[in-house]
Amino acid sequence: MIRGLAILAAFCLSSAAQAGCNDDGEPCEVDSGTYHIALPENDSATPRPALVFLHGAGGSGRGALRMRTALERGYAVIGPNGLEREGSRFGTGWYFHPDRPKNRDELAFVRSVIADAAARFNIDPSEVLLSGFSIGGSTTSYLACADPSLAKAYAPVAGGFWRPHPEECNGPVKLLHTHGWRDQTVPLEGRPLRGGQIYQGDIFVTLQIWRGENGCDGMRADTFDTDGSFWRRRWDTCQNGALEFALHQGGHGIPPGWSDMALDWFETLD
Repeated sequence: MIRGLAILAAFCLSSAAQAGCNDDGEPCEVDSGTYHIALPENDSATPRPALVFLHGAGGSGRGALRMRTALERGYAVIGPNGLEREGSRFGTGWYFHPDRPKNRDELAFVRSVIADAAARFNIDPSEVLLSGFSIGGSTTSYLACADPSLAKAYAPVAGGFWRPHPEECNGPVKLLHTHGWRDQTVPLEGRPLRGGQIYQGDIFVTLQIWRGENGCDGMRADTFDTDGSFWRRRWDTCQNGALEFALHQGGHGIPPGWSDMALDWFETLD
């Protein structure tokens, strides 16, 4: 997970204006937490689209502000802050699993972050891509499951559902899942943690759940693209939503080119 955070910092350095909620550039506060935000340099009267990015374990929302690709493409970048988690060797994280104790309602928190940013910074709440890495990716998946209308679309990276997998979600989604073929931290098949007390989920079962919610009755993917650095499978004949899976050759990290791929996908959505 630390390697993934380093990759994020390396490819996302930005000189774009970083917006704080006071003169010291401190994070913005909402009822249940804080978030960081960076705005593109162009000053537009038109409400901006936004990439909301949930950090991995041990990270903070400030790291998301270096996402130069999104800023250069005119997106605000919003980095909510996870809470300190007791007993976690990483420190900060998310209370994502519906069956485990919580110190915060993450759905209510992210909803308040989007609403607050829309009011303060001219963000268009109907043009939000919610994404996250590792545990942030898992949180993204669970938020999409709980309330598909929270964001326009979802793009988890290297994180999905945990066991026991959800039996159902609350409706169709527009979702692009990205994962590394060599990921050993969150393997495609999942793995036991804490001596088998908890289990990561199977990403292929995660995709099966989304196919069911989106009405992809044919089950198999319809479109395949193996050009470039991502192997992509897309389900085009579903009744609702949009679903795509992108594999890359690397391990547990955010691969080069991910931002452009995810935003290109987002901009094709109705």
